[in-house]
Amino acid sequence: MKCLFVLLYALTGTLTALAQPGGPPDFSRQETRALSEPLTGVTTNGTVVPNLFPVRWTGVSTRPVRVAAERFIASLTPAQRSQTLFPVDDAEWRKRSNVDFYKRQGMGFADMSAEQLSAALILLKSALSAKGVKLAHDIRHLNQTLGELTGDFTRLNENLYWPTIMGTPSNTEPWGWQINGHHLVINYVVLGDQVVMTPTFMGSEPVTATSGQYAGTSILQPEQDKALAFVNGLTDAQRRKAVLDSAKTRNNILAEAFKDNVVIDYTGVQGSDLTTSQISQLLDLIGEHVGNLDEGHAKVKMADVRQHIWDTYFAWIGQTRTGSVLYYRVQSPVILIEFDHQGAVF
Repeated sequence: MKCLFVLLYALTGTLTALAQPGGPPDFSRQETRALSEPLTGVTTNGTVVPNLFPVRWTGVSTRPVRVAAERFIASLTPAQRSQTLFPVDDAEWRKRSNVDFYKRQGMGFADMSAEQLSAALILLKSALSAKGVKLAHDIRHLNQTLGELTGDFTRLNENLYWPTIMGTPSNTEPWGWQINGHHLVINYVVLGDQVVMTPTFMGSEPVTATSGQYAGTSILQPEQDKALAFVNGLTDAQRRKAVLDSAKTRNNILAEAFKDNVVIDYTGVQGSDLTTSQISQLLDLIGEHVGNLDEGHAKVKMADVRQHIWDTYFAWIGQTRTGSVLYYRVQSPVILIEFDHQGAVF
């Protein structure tokens, strides 16, 4: 297996193609069906738990991302704005997929001037940590590597990413932005100084570039290795709860694109069954994922995670040796992370 995919907080990912004779798969029926459903979000039983995410002041400024968004918008022509700007409640939020041939909205990096591309990348930098920015760029670079390996730069290169803005950047009113492309999807919502970066999808094929322009680039190794260390530190009794299946024979992600309302019940080993040191390990693993947010908002999110740590579940599929093909899921009332080694596509 050559692909590695991570869904943070869920709701996006790979999906099963609807084959169309003579052309690429068509997802229009899946998209139409999904968008016809009111947005509920991920639940454990179909019922939304009230008051988990209150509107509040966090004390962490969102001015840098607002200013960056305003500068990006100012760099666009009127025609470009019409294809890049959407109402804050637009269904564009839910039109996202990690696959390379999905039709994107907005203006792609490849079609931007140097000034516009710089403004778009500054927007990304304003919202993410240094770690998150590096990961996003490494994913783009590995997409370039995939283009080199396949010889198909039309479908696969580092500039096939499309940012859009939903709503008007504001100090008080809700707004946000999305970047949508192959193996990189980020949704970023802002209300006052409160931020939600969900759903986020990050992955790559290949995971490591062994040749080409970006040789040596590799992604998501700490997220993989820390999970292996955690599962191998469990007692036999804990591992019997955590490991759902020692054989990994398929792709296991549940919260795929167009499954905004997926129901995933808790399973695995529960935080209340862990020791203090194991809880610290689990929080460190979660922090690897949440830490793609800027430092201030990552701390806010991790405070929510800690509040529910005893009701957090860790589940595993696959072997637990170094180099094993694996899947793991971390799920609590306030977070869902899925990490999946998947079969090669290209």
